[in-house]
Parts: sequence; C-alpha cells; structure tokens
Amino acid sequence: MSSGPSAPLLDARGRARFEGAEPDPRPGVAAGHIPGARNLPFAELYKPDGTFKPADEIRRLFTAAGADPDRPFIATCGSGVTANSLIFAGRLLGNCDTRLYDGSWGEYGADPTTPKQQGPA
Repeated sequence: MSSGPSAPLLDARGRARFEGAEPDPRPGVAAGHIPGARNLPFAELYKPDGTFKPADEIRRLFTAAGADPDRPFIATCGSGVTANSLIFAGRLLGNCDTRLYDGSWGEYGADPTTPKQQGPA
C-alpha cells in the first residue's frame, strides 16, 4: 500500500500560509501544509498585467519548486480554486497529466487526524 501520491504535490497558496507563518483564515483549519508538498504560489505565474509569464519562466518556476512541469503533478491550494492556475500553466507547457486535490488545505487542514508540517518545503 502506498503512503502517499507518487506524483509531486504542488501547493498554490502564498508562502506565508504554506509555511504556517500566517494562520489560515478559516476557523478550525490548522496552519502549514501537507507533508512532502512543494510550494509554487499561483501569483508567481502571472505578470503584473494579469497574463501568464512566458513559457520559459513558468518552466523555471516549476523546476525551482521541485516539480518537472512535463511530468504528472497534483495541484492543491486552500479551497481547490487557485490550484487550477498551476494546472493551466502546466497545460500551457503541454502537460495534460495533472490532477487537482479539490478538497485542498480546507479539507486536509481541518482534519485533526492528518499530519501537518510547517516551515519551508
């Protein structure tokens, strides 16, 4: 039996929420992230005008976060919405093998039985 996903888990939340330096805005949801997750804040994918950065820059951001943008990955965030920016960015690079953990941190972080981690990935 597997102890977790085989594809990298990328969390699209901002660094402070991911690292647990900032509390989750929802009552009853812990601070931090899923152990083993990597952080790629969705806002880093966009230029100031709200359009996606060039493909080479998006590819560099994925790599810096510890994920190969050409390989399968699972995207998560706070509620399952902004993680879709990671999925769309992957698709812009030709990756159609991505998944969304739609429960995201709102589900995982509210469960007192799940392990949680704080600090950088």
